[in-house]
Amino acid sequence: MNNKKYLNRLFNSDKPLIIYKEKKGFNIYTDFSSKINVNKSNIKQFLQKVKSSSKKKNKFFDGYIGFFGYELCCKLINIKIPNNQQPGFNKSLFYKPQTVIKVRDQIFISSTLKNFDEFKIKRKITNFFNEKKFNVSLNLKQYSRIFKFFSNKIRQGETYQIKVCQKYINNSNIDPIKFFWRLMKVNLSPESFLIRDKNYSIISCSPETLIEKYNNKIITKPIAGTYKKNSKISKKIAKQFFQKNIKENKEHNMIIDMERNDLNKICKTNSVKISKLKYVEEYKDLFHYVSEIKGTLKNNITILEIIKAMMPGGSVIGCPKINTLNLLNKQETHSRNIFTGSFGYIKSNSDMRFNIIIRSILNYQNKSEISVASGIVLDSVAKKEYYENFLKAKSLLEIFRV
Repeated sequence: MNNKKYLNRLFNSDKPLIIYKEKKGFNIYTDFSSKINVNKSNIKQFLQKVKSSSKKKNKFFDGYIGFFGYELCCKLINIKIPNNQQPGFNKSLFYKPQTVIKVRDQIFISSTLKNFDEFKIKRKITNFFNEKKFNVSLNLKQYSRIFKFFSNKIRQGETYQIKVCQKYINNSNIDPIKFFWRLMKVNLSPESFLIRDKNYSIISCSPETLIEKYNNKIITKPIAGTYKKNSKISKKIAKQFFQKNIKENKEHNMIIDMERNDLNKICKTNSVKISKLKYVEEYKDLFHYVSEIKGTLKNNITILEIIKAMMPGGSVIGCPKINTLNLLNKQETHSRNIFTGSFGYIKSNSDMRFNIIIRSILNYQNKSEISVASGIVLDSVAKKEYYENFLKAKSLLEIFRV
């Protein structure tokens, strides 16, 4: 069997797998020897397990890949989740792959299993269905009420910027492989990923890198600023818009300062620098305002200390982070689930890469949900922020209509 046929069989099976965007293509991970639901009580044990996996080292991938959910990110920094929130998909799952497929111009397969290509196709395609219509968790009137409440909190100095979660939900049991490649055709993003497991799937075109760590160097790339795209607006015009827009610049500057502060907790003195300031990235329906910040980690800093300093990512929460998280969690009645958590991998040598989980579809219990948030600052207008949420969800909503 050639590699392409094997990959098609894998996609048409029900085997759990993960796809992650790389610079030159995609990596596909499968044949998981271990699956761990990480929580506050076992995270140290999990991270020790990651580190000790070097004793059974393989050349193609030496570590675990998966995600930290929003709830765990909060609990690790002692932020409480109120009991009145509706229960949700509050998991943080990591997988140990034995087979990795690299999809570039050609397909390359590495595995610790001799018979990795021997499996049966069990999937029942007739189980897949999806509605085209979505219900929205907050209509404009409800959003405006919350917007007014948080605007008052900004005037009182309790927060300076805050990002309220809004959800689009429908009934569906989608084919994650089909939906993922459909999304990649229209909105390929640098932190895109897919998880297909037995009881759930996540499909994401996330654009934002939260952590990229190699040896003692760490990079974060906060996004703050959104501009609607059309045929008449170029990247140059978008940059001019961001540069002249007081509200967008104010929001971006606050996020840069917060991310620098987060990095300073774990990096050597005077090592945190802005390596790229306020550049524009282009996507299907919008432009984003982005900066890149680098630092050199302190000696003997631990993986857990990095996670606690950086998660949840400040650009999707608000500023200052701790006060804003407490305000958000008291007001939001729906669990954020995976939204504003982080997906990525940790290797046994402590190198790691994590995104922020935004622009994502979570499918479980025959429902799909898309969560979005826009930033409220003192100069914000409720109707404009509400529409910006729709703009961020648009490319995901549209693939349900194909």
